[in-house]
Amino acid sequence: MSSNRSGRDFIARHGETVFNAARRLQGHHPHTPLTRAGFAQADEMGRALRRTLGARPALALWASPTGRALQTLAVIAEHLELDWHRAATDPRLGEIDVGSWGGRYYEELIADIGPMFDAETGILRPAPDGEAYPTIADRLRGWLADTHDAPGDRLVIMHGISSGVLRGMMTGQAPLPAIGAPFARALPQGSVVMIDHGAETIVHRGLGHAPA
Repeated sequence: MSSNRSGRDFIARHGETVFNAARRLQGHHPHTPLTRAGFAQADEMGRALRRTLGARPALALWASPTGRALQTLAVIAEHLELDWHRAATDPRLGEIDVGSWGGRYYEELIADIGPMFDAETGILRPAPDGEAYPTIADRLRGWLADTHDAPGDRLVIMHGISSGVLRGMMTGQAPLPAIGAPFARALPQGSVVMIDHGAETIVHRGLGHAPA
């Protein structure tokens, strides 16, 4: 499913959180606040988008309803001189549900189960009682279908794994056999890409280091 919307889509990964800094899996946990580094990353995203779009651009604002996505959006909206209160949220933009792995430290989980992440792509191994990648793709496909006809550009603040699936879908990538869904190579926290008629360009590469 490549994107053929009339407008451009700016897909952003939220800034670093306290869970990221502590190397803990947060998954769909609703409220994990940004660190100072996370706020600095949001500032950098805001500056990059301001250079690209100018002040008060005609830009629809979307976000996962998690605190970390909304905090990131608040900083970016200030740079763009846009009203954060006009943003729309949708739980379908949320992060992968990691089930009973939520809150566990990476090192502890790796000691129990072995490697969690694919070093090349950034794909997270799904938890046995968590969310499968085709399920993520289904919910994002529903969001894309419901919002496809909205005119103009939009900014979407979301998460590492779910944004990888969304970007893979919007750029027309085939499902990967290992996960049963498309997936674009993961980018660090604080990154923004632009997708225009199925072609992706990196607007800003963040400095985040945690894989999820």
